[in-house]
Amino acid sequence: MNLSQRLSRSVVLVLALLLVAGCTEIGNMQEQDKLHKPYSESPNFDVAAPELEPNAVPIGAGFLQEGREDPAFLQADTHFYMGMVEDELAEDFPPNFEITESVLAEGQRQYEGFCSPCHGYSGYGDGVLTQEGLIKPASFHTDDLRSRPVGSLYNTITNGQGNMFSYGGRISPENRWAIVAYMRALQLSEYAELSALSDDMQTAFEAATTDEDAAPASDMDMMGTDAASDMDDAADAESSDE
Repeated sequence: MNLSQRLSRSVVLVLALLLVAGCTEIGNMQEQDKLHKPYSESPNFDVAAPELEPNAVPIGAGFLQEGREDPAFLQADTHFYMGMVEDELAEDFPPNFEITESVLAEGQRQYEGFCSPCHGYSGYGDGVLTQEGLIKPASFHTDDLRSRPVGSLYNTITNGQGNMFSYGGRISPENRWAIVAYMRALQLSEYAELSALSDDMQTAFEAATTDEDAAPASDMDMMGTDAASDMDDAADAESSDE
């Protein structure tokens, strides 16, 4: 064995000894303060992970809407999370979901971002993707979709239908209900009964229609039929002279 080989073996031996020493004496890695407490306490469980009970569930985990007590992952409130009441599609919005101006504004923002490419900004199914060959979806302004319960609309957004994929993993339950509220506003805007409007809105509408009826007539109408006939005769006579 030559000198070079001996030196190589010596270096390997020294490194091996240092490695073993590092795991025992050097740094005392076998006896650490963190060995028995490797994780900090969880804000949901109040204990470190190794101390959890096998069947424990987090209290307050998931998204909690203001005023709610049940965590989202349990989905105990089937009306809010699934749009179902006693295994039937909900006819009304959840009682803990208040429709406000800000909710409608957020519903519009979500609708225009997620829904308008197919359904169009007004809900007639004329979104930009239909111009690229996508099958045109149904208009929201048909009797069928106007009569569907809100739970049906929510369920479709959540689970998808036909060519429409699920948005359950993309849009929170709160925003899904906001979209449904905005869809109802779109439907109302195209199919509202005058009697359903407030007194102020009815007055404004009637004033607007009255103004349209009272719009000034054209110059020909103001001259009257006889004057218009005289102008036609004069034009004919001029043509004959030529």
